[in-house]
Amino acid sequence: MRVTHPIFAAAVILAMATARADDHESGEFRLYPLDKIEWKDGPPSLPPGAKMAVLEGDPGKEGPFVFRVKAPDGYRIPPHTHPKTERITVISGTFNIGMGEKFDANAAKPMPAGTYGYWEAGMKHFVWIKGETVVQFHGMGPWKIEYVNPEDDPRNKKATK
Repeated sequence: MRVTHPIFAAAVILAMATARADDHESGEFRLYPLDKIEWKDGPPSLPPGAKMAVLEGDPGKEGPFVFRVKAPDGYRIPPHTHPKTERITVISGTFNIGMGEKFDANAAKPMPAGTYGYWEAGMKHFVWIKGETVVQFHGMGPWKIEYVNPEDDPRNKKATK
């Protein structure tokens, strides 16, 4: 059974957006040195423990976006899909990606720092992290995450408490 959920970071975007989609029209010049990136708690759509920084655009709206996610060693994201192509670059650590609707760490392919990857919309996949890892996501919004098993969705766990 597949359940569609609200926009990936809807609640978080308002609190943490550090750039707006209209910044390109203003002619601004922006740099984000590593030591100046402002990390916030990850959105409710991700398991607890991740940090996120929006660098450009608004993932919850139409248009281009760039955000980074920092996750601790051992962090896992259960099988899920996205309605648009997912594009990532691993900045540090190792992002392990596996395809399928069941979590199987042994079936995952490692993506060490410097690796770029993409997978098409609707592909069922899961993630586990080795070492603290920073991954940069970029694409076209709105961005969503849909868990294969609704019981894996952290938003559902919070609703039942």
